[in-house]
Amino acid sequence: MRLCFLVEEQYRHDGMPVEVMGRLTDWGHRVDVVRPGSSLVPVSEAVRAGSHDAWVLKTVSGGPGLTLLEAAAAVGLTTVNDARAIRGVRDKALAAAIGRSRGLPVPVTWAAARWQTLAEIPAAEFPLVVKPAAGSSGRGVHLVRTQERLRELAANRADEGLLIAQPYVRNPGTDLKVYSVAGELYATERASPLHPARTAPERRVALPREVAAIAARVGEVYGLDLYGLDVLLGPDGPVVVDVNDFPSFRQVPDAASRVARAVLRLARAGGAAGPTPAVPPGPVTAAQPGPVPMPVQIPVTAGEDR
Repeated sequence: MRLCFLVEEQYRHDGMPVEVMGRLTDWGHRVDVVRPGSSLVPVSEAVRAGSHDAWVLKTVSGGPGLTLLEAAAAVGLTTVNDARAIRGVRDKALAAAIGRSRGLPVPVTWAAARWQTLAEIPAAEFPLVVKPAAGSSGRGVHLVRTQERLRELAANRADEGLLIAQPYVRNPGTDLKVYSVAGELYATERASPLHPARTAPERRVALPREVAAIAARVGEVYGLDLYGLDVLLGPDGPVVVDVNDFPSFRQVPDAASRVARAVLRLARAGGAAGPTPAVPPGPVTAAQPGPVPMPVQIPVTAGEDR
């Protein structure tokens, strides 16, 4: 197969997706790389129908890569994930509206273009978590305990684009990160970025059945195949506070091979992974890594780096 990866400079040397591209190349597939943040891209030629079996996106939120992926989808090329689905989670305000309307346990969410406007949120809703609607990797996330503190922050901050605010969910100081690799679910626990004093290392954990069902539902609601979600185990049950397309898949066993196989399956299926597997009873534990099926090696042209 011939695959095109859109990789932002920030991820140029990251294991995800560099190791995935390496696996695919080792298996005899051609991988072309486009760096949308630093390259002059001949868009009309790059996205011509039939040029690639699938396009895969790994860029920063708000970066130019999503526009290129949408261009590929517009001419009928397969994209991983679906370009419309990615847009639906990259905008966190949009993601919150979609999630709550479809019954996911997503917090009440306010959106505003200016910090000062968020001060209109009733005092009873504080503390709040405020973050940019186009943010990623935990950047720009603030725990704001009172209206007075919000006004202080507003007085010293320039406009940063659309912001969202959600009520803070009381939790033990750890986030549950759930990864889905085309239907296979894995979970890790890590210290919350809102509690920097806690430095517990990230570790794999069993996935509670209730959270597994929510994670599977997230894929259905947003139309994603490769994704991650951040879950807080609050006093009233699990709460989904973020959804990411093509995350890091940290702690997933043999992640590069699993993701590479998923990309191939999705490319062959035209971007659809098929029905979401049923959630088994009891805690869900990560599958143990097995042998990697190696496609037949065929002569290929070396991948281009455009």
